[in-house]
Amino acid sequence: MIERKDFYINGTWVAPQTATPCEVIDPSTEEPCAVISLGGAADTDAAVAAAKAAAPAWAATTKAERLALIERILECYTARTEDLAQAMSMEMGAPIDFARANQVGAGAYHIKNFITALKDFEFERPLGDHAPNDRILMDPAGVIGMITPWNWPMNQITLKVIPALATGCTMVLKPSEISPLSAMVFAEILDTAGVPAGVFNLVNGDGPGVGTQLSGHPDVDMISFTGSTRAGIAISKNAADTLKRVHLELGGKGANLIFDDADEKAVKRGVLHCFQNTGQSCNAPTRMLVQRGIYDAAVETARAVAEAMQVGPASAEGRHIGPVVSAIQYEKIQALIQKGIDEGARLVAGGPGRPEGFNRGYFVRPTVFADVTNQMTIAREEIFGPVLSIIPFDTEQEAVQIANDTVYGLTDYVQSTDSARRTRLARQLRAGMIEMNGQSRAAGSPFGGVKRSGNGREGGTWGLEEFCDIKAVSGWDPAT
Repeated sequence: MIERKDFYINGTWVAPQTATPCEVIDPSTEEPCAVISLGGAADTDAAVAAAKAAAPAWAATTKAERLALIERILECYTARTEDLAQAMSMEMGAPIDFARANQVGAGAYHIKNFITALKDFEFERPLGDHAPNDRILMDPAGVIGMITPWNWPMNQITLKVIPALATGCTMVLKPSEISPLSAMVFAEILDTAGVPAGVFNLVNGDGPGVGTQLSGHPDVDMISFTGSTRAGIAISKNAADTLKRVHLELGGKGANLIFDDADEKAVKRGVLHCFQNTGQSCNAPTRMLVQRGIYDAAVETARAVAEAMQVGPASAEGRHIGPVVSAIQYEKIQALIQKGIDEGARLVAGGPGRPEGFNRGYFVRPTVFADVTNQMTIAREEIFGPVLSIIPFDTEQEAVQIANDTVYGLTDYVQSTDSARRTRLARQLRAGMIEMNGQSRAAGSPFGGVKRSGNGREGGTWGLEEFCDIKAVSGWDPAT
């Protein structure tokens, strides 16, 4: 049993002021694999005080100094790849090969991209040729409270910590209490890289505890949160009394529009994307909208892909999906699968219960529903598991109407060889991101949504700007 009960505050590992033990559960076995501590108000206050005290000196560092630090962080991160992979595989159930390549790889990808973005980022900018004595200054936003989820631990931590460091902010990170081990390895990485004391702090805790304390803390200038829409609303309300900035990356119910002129791999690609990370991604294309002429063939392809998908423990090497993260998530997914059946969707593959051969672990059968209407519960709610809903449509206009008929607006997908159609749809779909024909968005592209998928953007130049306050200055001497 791993014991990691200390917090990282002001450049050192310290014991909680009041220890509240919390077990970390291995979702492949349902057995405890580690014990951490949940912080209290005194721990949160200590971490915020350290960040506040460190803020003036860190804000005064140069871009070159911060860039050099982030480059050292990347080196230290790379050296700890296996430790990070093992931690994430155990704590949240990512199969070990997927953890090494994708979960760890996502963090390295973002660190590299922020290095590139920071090199070209201007913290002092002219307003324009019409105003030679005006400048726009990009100042650090201050002390940042960061609350990150369990499903892509390094992805979300690096998307917040690295741009905050780059822009001269200090911070307190509260990772998910479900997946805290990788975050503690990350804290060790930052310590090894030489992040100054107080600039980065980590306090473990749950949402009602440390999360609420951070979002309402008067000395926290900004909250950056990734998680459920429900929690995002609660954080926004709690933060309102102090008028702090709130950056939210929330849920999704992505529509994948597959037209009859799509390439032959479009359906398979969509199913695999939906099931990646055992369906535990906010940008998963969980609603597959298929044009009527190819609908029956698409349903059969989806069935075949789902039935061929292997499920296995996180510790096993190979290309398979692992368990979902917790008993709570497992029961929620099971209830929604049953709801799909009860509301009349046609079960094509998978269904309730564990896959054959499993009697323990939070394993879910890769599940496909056909003949879904957009008013069914499985088409409205974010399931966050390996469950795909297939919806038929006839016309382009109908496809857009169905896709936009959701409270979410994170990522939509379009599969068509008609470039004019793709352009029309990119303009009409209400989402923060649109991906076409299986082509991922490029490095530095902003990540974020609209409606109940949140606000703000992460990644690249936009991700740096999120952690800046804009200061307008007149009477600037161009010679200085």
